[in-house]
Amino acid sequence: MRVFVIGVVSGLIGAGLVQAQDEPSPPLPCSGDAFHQFDFWVGDWTVTTPDGTYAGDNRITREEGGCLILETWTSATGGTGQSYNYYNPATERWRQVWVSTGAMIDYEGGLTESGSMKLEGTITYVTSAQTADFTGEWTLEADGTVTQHFEQYNAETDEWAPWFTGTYTVKETEGAEAP
Repeated sequence: MRVFVIGVVSGLIGAGLVQAQDEPSPPLPCSGDAFHQFDFWVGDWTVTTPDGTYAGDNRITREEGGCLILETWTSATGGTGQSYNYYNPATERWRQVWVSTGAMIDYEGGLTESGSMKLEGTITYVTSAQTADFTGEWTLEADGTVTQHFEQYNAETDEWAPWFTGTYTVKETEGAEAP
């Protein structure tokens, strides 16, 4: 009897496996096109200012099954920061929450007509608790670099002022041959 039961159970398990292989897998969460609009920013980058000065390194990775883009920043002076970036299907907008020891940025937006990612929201300075309107825009350039441009609104002058502009260049990997 024991052999019979083991045989039946094995047969049922085997049949279930065959059936599961024949059925199409459901799509993975966060696999739609909208979840990949910011993929041009994913990679290991060296960041420089417009005059070519080294600003730092940034690693941008896809996490949580593709539902999250995680930024891990280290500046040339050793400062660090991280951001969570995600597409919210309920609002159909991208959102970034940046946290460092100096500032917190919370903004959202999406792709512009030109194809750049533009987010708008606020920056809060940790030590003073001062806040200001803030924008960030990432543009994939023809040469494969990404330009990141931040602006902060100055309520006293009623003007937007550049806050940081950086050029992201893919890091060379050790042992890779130059083209």
